[in-house]
Amino acid sequence: MLAAMPHSSAPPPPPEPAVRRDRGDACPGSLRLHTADDGALARVRIPAGVLTVPQARALLDVALRLGDGALHLTSRGNVQLRGLAQDHGQELAVVLVDAGLLPSVRHERARNVVASPLCGLDGRGTADVQGWARGLDALLCACEAAAGLSGRFLFALDDGRCDVAGLGADVTLIASPGDGALLCTGGAPEMLAVPAEHAARSALLAAETFLSAARDAGTGAWRVAELPGGAAAFVRAVAGRLAAAGIPAAARYRAEPLPSGTGPAPGTVTAPDGRAALSVEAPLGLITSAQWRLLTDTALHDGGGELRLTPWRGVVLPGLGPDTADARLAGLSTAGLITGPGSPWHGVGACIGRPGCAKSLADVRADAALAPGTGRGLPVYWSGCARRCGHPHGDRVDVVATAAGYEVSVRGERLHDTMNDPSEFAATVAEARTTPLTQ
Repeated sequence: MLAAMPHSSAPPPPPEPAVRRDRGDACPGSLRLHTADDGALARVRIPAGVLTVPQARALLDVALRLGDGALHLTSRGNVQLRGLAQDHGQELAVVLVDAGLLPSVRHERARNVVASPLCGLDGRGTADVQGWARGLDALLCACEAAAGLSGRFLFALDDGRCDVAGLGADVTLIASPGDGALLCTGGAPEMLAVPAEHAARSALLAAETFLSAARDAGTGAWRVAELPGGAAAFVRAVAGRLAAAGIPAAARYRAEPLPSGTGPAPGTVTAPDGRAALSVEAPLGLITSAQWRLLTDTALHDGGGELRLTPWRGVVLPGLGPDTADARLAGLSTAGLITGPGSPWHGVGACIGRPGCAKSLADVRADAALAPGTGRGLPVYWSGCARRCGHPHGDRVDVVATAAGYEVSVRGERLHDTMNDPSEFAATVAEARTTPLTQ
């Protein structure tokens, strides 16, 4: 659990320089397609990662009919469809609307909400943040101003285990004992304790405060950390907005940074009532049509009828009977999904690389396959260029392609320059994943 102390226990940090943006963000959505070398790309927002079986099947249908036939999971628990033709946008939109995946055309890129994927499944959380997510999504879609949020603005709803709290969200709610929530903004140490019944509304009001502050500053900020004036000033503005709405909010201060949480370990998760959930990961975030069909069939016939996508490019299937869980997990393993921490693909991620991205300098996915790991140590992310698209938050090994080869670094510290011999990949990356981190 996250310990909180009075706001006055430590001085606020100095303000960071404001960022000035001269354009809107270019994040793709379900309606705003991005042109890549392998065709158009659509990003479908899945608030809290929750999909019903019919919704999951609708995504598979459009992937097969209009795209490359695969589902690509993102580090925000969303789904990308690749290989689309530019004239497929209208047909895609119709399918998504019919499936309930596009409740508001104007807000489709603003629905960036991650939540603790094991909430309610293992007895560890202190609040039903899935309920908060449903409430927040409804409030977002009903708020005209919220349509102005950038596609990069992120909400994180943590059930108290601090798994998604450290993902660098702009607005974070952390469940606290005693039917409360801690509202954090932009990773600032200042927090506001609010009643749990007002959690979703408080998160929306914080986002509205950001929009007002960004408009007043005239800097075109996309995210909270880009606002001028520092974190403390923004928290005070949020507190004022909450007070005006009649929501009690008490100032708190956290002495430690929000932890860089980890996702659920692949395998079987046992619930207090004896039922089970299956946690699996997709190698490099890509799920084939056969794998997706197996997941949806398992959710429908053996599970609770839903799939939960995680910010760690995984899928949780809740509600399985203990007598079927092991057999279903074995079947998912046979299908090529990651079902245990010992998989060489556990903790390994990569951008799309060549040939899908024109900016990439290497076929990072093929090269990552030359460096199988053991599933232990720091996560590793392969990037085709210095933009590091889709990289995970927190400590990791970065393997970045340059014109001369790969550079390997941990927490910004360069460990290896211009690695370009495939025989070096496995040993170098394995060594980097076990490198001790200095504080």
